[in-house]
Amino acid sequence: MLDLMFRTTQTCEGISRRALLQVGTLGGLGLALPTLLRARRLCAEEGRAARDVNCIFIWTRGGTSHHDTFDPKPEAPASVRGEYAVIDTAVPGVKFTEVVPRMAKELGRFAVLRGWNPQNASHGVADQYCMSGRAFNPAVTYPCYGSIVSHQRGFKTALPPFVQLGDQVDHSFGGGVAGYLGAEHNPFEVLADPNSSPFSVRDITPPRGIDLSRIDRRKQMLGVIDALQRGLDRQPAAYEALDEYYKAALNMITAPETRAAFDLDQEDAALRDRYGRNTFGQSCLLARRLIEAGVRFVTVSSGGWDHHTNLFPGIKGAIPPLDQAIPELLIDLADRGLLDSTLVVWMTDFGRTPKINSASGRDHWASAGFVIMAGAGVPGGAVLGKTDEEGGRVVRDEYYTEDVAATIYTKLGIPLDLITMTPDGRPVKLNDGRVIREWM
Repeated sequence: MLDLMFRTTQTCEGISRRALLQVGTLGGLGLALPTLLRARRLCAEEGRAARDVNCIFIWTRGGTSHHDTFDPKPEAPASVRGEYAVIDTAVPGVKFTEVVPRMAKELGRFAVLRGWNPQNASHGVADQYCMSGRAFNPAVTYPCYGSIVSHQRGFKTALPPFVQLGDQVDHSFGGGVAGYLGAEHNPFEVLADPNSSPFSVRDITPPRGIDLSRIDRRKQMLGVIDALQRGLDRQPAAYEALDEYYKAALNMITAPETRAAFDLDQEDAALRDRYGRNTFGQSCLLARRLIEAGVRFVTVSSGGWDHHTNLFPGIKGAIPPLDQAIPELLIDLADRGLLDSTLVVWMTDFGRTPKINSASGRDHWASAGFVIMAGAGVPGGAVLGKTDEEGGRVVRDEYYTEDVAATIYTKLGIPLDLITMTPDGRPVKLNDGRVIREWM
């Protein structure tokens, strides 16, 4: 909700202040746009420059089964192999299951890690661990990848550097947030369905009946009130700092590139069809548009993957939008010359149990799963790692979540020995993992 009403508020310095611009809260995290935008000035002042590689991070919340997608075991007993047949892929000798035919056809565009050991089988903790590369610690909330990118790179345009699409990230253990880096590096959450018509983004699109001319008039009136209040306050410097952030927030709302980036109607209808006219497909298309418009890190979230019961019809219903949209995203990025500068990652909570349970599902499994990467120099068609005959243990080329994180950060040009500081002044090293050399 866009709120340009007169209010009196207290800042942490004790300044009495009306709310010039309260652009809702971001994802229930209490993060106003002015706070979010502080990073822009700070990063510009520090003159940060690094390799400009962006990232689209796909998160399937719940634990997508590796057995029934990218690591099938067709020679195993029926209690392990499940109901799906296997099919050939674009890489000779590599087989996927029949539920991902387009991913199989386009394997030459991405790499699959079959040797991922999640070392975790808990929801919530998975969001925190997989999105930060740091094991859960109740004493400190580690920042996720997007927050580190926001902190280190800052703003490229009026758009936030870190955006999350959808609400399928569990924040209860600090997953997907900035942690000790501060709320200004949390994601800008877009909870509206991009497949809806009309598609309207909270905090960006003024409510019906409020046009930009009315915003300007309210801003002018509030400026008069501000001038009266300033004469009674004793900290004018704090006012100047607040004004800078409020102006930046207003700039984001009114900037043409902001509205254009979220306007999916600008896309060719045939391309929208190729992505899939569903929430996930249009989210992937929106992610590409946001990367083009200057967002540095976009999380695309998808829920409904915790298949303890009725796994086989469940996956058949859930997987087609991903099987359609992810290859299309890679094709689209490549056609636009963006794939070399955009890392695409697909992760999920963990793997699923080798044996099918009595409810025709698979339960949580902490020892094996899959990770998919593409773009930014990741070799297409590379299938790395091997699990045993039941898909329960990694037996070759084993990598851990810390290693996946090390690879992501290295691809994004962020040094693994980067030191960031907690609010109490404690230094924290970014990552202790091993880079997946085969993908460099």
